[in-house]
Amino acid sequence: MHNKAEGALSYIVLVLGACMVILPVLWMFITAVKSDTEIYQMNGSILPLEVTFTSFMRIWRDYDFALYFRNSLLVTVVAVLVSLIASALTGYGATRFNFKGKSAFLSFILMTQMFPSIMLLVPFYKILSIYGLNNSLVGLCVVYISFTIPFCSWMMVGYYRTIPVEIDESAAIDGASSIQTFLRITLPLVRPGLVSSAIYAFITCWNEYMFAAILIMNDKMKTAAVAIAEMNGYYRIAWNDMMAASLVASVPLIIAFIFMQKSFISGLTAGAVK
Repeated sequence: MHNKAEGALSYIVLVLGACMVILPVLWMFITAVKSDTEIYQMNGSILPLEVTFTSFMRIWRDYDFALYFRNSLLVTVVAVLVSLIASALTGYGATRFNFKGKSAFLSFILMTQMFPSIMLLVPFYKILSIYGLNNSLVGLCVVYISFTIPFCSWMMVGYYRTIPVEIDESAAIDGASSIQTFLRITLPLVRPGLVSSAIYAFITCWNEYMFAAILIMNDKMKTAAVAIAEMNGYYRIAWNDMMAASLVASVPLIIAFIFMQKSFISGLTAGAVK
């Protein structure tokens, strides 16, 4: 009887948690399919009286959302790829080689995560201005890469430590070089860690707003997050258009989690075990 009560309580908690996650998304969809008349109607109903997908079509036609979506995708993909390459090499070097200052180097990487993003805004703006990278997608990529590499590197270090060093030593005995061992043996074994790092970097870059809004002033280079926030006008806020754009912008994240869910979970758990 006691086990049944615990099971029922567990299901109740899971249902409540699922509702907390689903209800905001459901509210976004309900708002997106409402007409302009219903959106600005006083004491309107919660459910739409007339379902319309005008907002979904309007974001592509009137707001040029395809361009902003492409900008976000371009910046995010470049930042994720560079972060994965750098973190994979950093994790391998930090766990397979002994060099002077290794502890200080790893501590420095960790310390970079301790500063609030708002503190780095002015320094980043000044540095990008000096090198002519301000108001450009290249400069935004540099900023995002600097955010994602430290955390991804620490994730990869933790995961590399779960791979026995004897595997590398066996490969060296067979005549494989360090690069061959890294590419052909060790790297495939840390695939879940790479997936976890990729998802973290993708979410961080895709959802980032503050740096994209301040560093990018050219309308043609804005990201999707900035474009969604600027859909509100002086006299009205297009809630249905904003919700439609937000739902469309969440599709890449949903796709990433659907196809990488198993590797993501195993990467988070295995990377924390020594």
